Amino acid sequence: MSETRYRAPRMVDVAKLAGVSPQTVSRVVNGSPHVSDESRDRVERAISHLDYRRNTAARALATRRTMNIGVVSVGTSQFGPAQTLFGIAEEARKLGYGTSLVSLGQIDRESMRAAIEHLAADAVDGVIVLAPIAAAATAVAGISSSLPLVMFEPGAEDGPVTVAQDEELGARLATRHLLELGHRSVHHLAGPDGWLGSEARTRGWARELSMSARVAHPVRTGDWSAESGYTIGLELLRQPDVTAVYVANDQMALGCLKAAHELGIEVPEQLSIVGFDDIPEARFYVPALTTVRLDFAQVGRRCVSRLLHLIGVDGDELRPVDPPTLVVRASTAPPPAAG
Repeated sequence: MSETRYRAPRMVDVAKLAGVSPQTVSRVVNGSPHVSDESRDRVERAISHLDYRRNTAARALATRRTMNIGVVSVGTSQFGPAQTLFGIAEEARKLGYGTSLVSLGQIDRESMRAAIEHLAADAVDGVIVLAPIAAAATAVAGISSSLPLVMFEPGAEDGPVTVAQDEELGARLATRHLLELGHRSVHHLAGPDGWLGSEARTRGWARELSMSARVAHPVRTGDWSAESGYTIGLELLRQPDVTAVYVANDQMALGCLKAAHELGIEVPEQLSIVGFDDIPEARFYVPALTTVRLDFAQVGRRCVSRLLHLIGVDGDELRPVDPPTLVVRASTAPPPAAG
């Protein structure tokens, strides 16, 4: 009695079913942009039909790469860094790479050097550093490593080894929106000191007020939490001249909304509030929150792409991250005097 043995589908099988060359299949599975949409669609359908899985061990042997990316993370309990880390992991997985993560609590040059050396010992092909804190970016500077390295650094200049969103522009959009509604000035509830995103978001607010010849009132500083937004909101909103508040993240904006409710201040009839980040829950706030949208998952994907370019495989060296956009919902309106 003969026994039929299962043979896993190979790249040549995918190519035959899709009606393309094996080289085209290779480009598709490696994420190369140099493939037509029609060919990519045929290859992806053939891969799905055959349940084709790449032999990453053979690929690593042929290319002399480990097919593994190292990630050093700081501050990933916060929404932005957490979403960036998700984007890195998903993009790496899609392109056949694994990820090795080192999460740092203590931020100094020695801990950063130890983390990178640990990843180098794990034989990663390159390293991505999520550095939303100024101390982390400083710690990376001056560290010598033979590994290709890309950094996510909020507020920095976007470049070949640095991926950043224009958070200053996002702050200007939020502030400008409130001024254009007729508010005389805009108060700011900032994120904690030492965070690059806090600095960029405050810088944009101050610059937009300056460009409009408006008074910049003293900044209040929270810790990214809804509780800090609530506590600071109770103090700030007791001032009679406050009609507009730009808050450095959506969680603190939630706390500020609760403070307004407890003080009997109606939003947006008496007070307008703009947040930042556009977390998934922002549209379910009461009222739905006007906020600045950033695509942090895209930042993670760009980090992977730039790192692969440095490694010497397909990747976009300087494809920019999409700019921030203002999402107008129900928490902003003209001030009472303008109505």
